[in-house]
Amino acid sequence: MHTFRPQSQLPIGMFDSGVGGLTVLDALNRALPGEDILYLGDTARLPYGTKSPETITRYALQIAEKLVERGIKILIVACNTASAVALDALTAAWPALPVIGVVLPGAKAACAASQNGHIAVIATQSTIKGGAYQRAIRALRPGCRVIGKACPLFVPIAEEGWMDGPIVEAVAARYLSPIFLDVPKSERPDCLVLACTHFPLLKSAIRNVVGPDPAIVDAAAITAETVASTLAQGGLGHPEATQRRGSIHYLTTDDAARFAHIGSLFLGRPIADTDVELVDL
Repeated sequence: MHTFRPQSQLPIGMFDSGVGGLTVLDALNRALPGEDILYLGDTARLPYGTKSPETITRYALQIAEKLVERGIKILIVACNTASAVALDALTAAWPALPVIGVVLPGAKAACAASQNGHIAVIATQSTIKGGAYQRAIRALRPGCRVIGKACPLFVPIAEEGWMDGPIVEAVAARYLSPIFLDVPKSERPDCLVLACTHFPLLKSAIRNVVGPDPAIVDAAAITAETVASTLAQGGLGHPEATQRRGSIHYLTTDDAARFAHIGSLFLGRPIADTDVELVDL
């Protein structure tokens, strides 16, 4: 039996297809250190980016139901693919629960970073095909030129813990050279959006390929700011947030030990095996 807790004392719920969303969790933990966080990585069904919209939506609803059962006060869809595809379905399923995705914060950050209005977005196949980032950027900055490029191999590379080196750079060059290297400098985007939570782990290799000029944007920090303002506006911040250190509990759908190992690389600090719980959806 669960002990009753006021809504403000419930944890922040968040999920991703794997460990990539830990980049958002890290930013959130830095912005709101007094809040408890419940994170679910659906590693058994990774990657989402090659799945159909119907399958991605079904997975997202199943995960959200698991988190809601545990008791959460806000849901963060820390997965660009699920944000692009399933946000409306999640909002409809739990209308009283604030639901925040990473697409709109990422689009806002891109529009702010670009000077010439020429933006490249790299993401999973599903995110690019759905066009959510392209639409969000153009809605915020009409007339903006947006190039979308699917980079599906980046997800398994990151999940393997390969973050730099010649193999990673070779894959990055195969994807990005047509946009940044094989065209005149005047035709190159001045902003590159890492529109998948796995991609920031490869930022060093990506930077080595595209060079020093384009601004590289990921949505983690601005998503954390959006969550903080949403909690404040709704009166949902933990009442003792300034006097406590929040807890982080991890759920995964496959191999808790591997989640702890790879997740530690993503976070840059250790995750204990005992902090990771294996769950079935």
